[in-house]
Amino acid sequence: MDIPSTPAAAPPVTPEKLALAQQAFDQFHTQCFWFMREDLRVTAEDLEAIIRGLRSHGNREAFLIAAKLCR
Repeated sequence: MDIPSTPAAAPPVTPEKLALAQQAFDQFHTQCFWFMREDLRVTAEDLEAIIRGLRSHGNREAFLIAAKLCR
């Protein structure tokens, strides 16, 4: 008998998390987010794209910031 798995609840999006995402976006725009508007104001809807960009195109520092944003 298979037990259906339920997806884990996403961690809450706090103002501190949005501020960190905005700071990371500004810092790593050229390296990780060249395809996004430079004047983007990060919202909760953008968080997944920010994390993905930091992990895919960033350096170690960017990867560690992405990890913080996932908590």
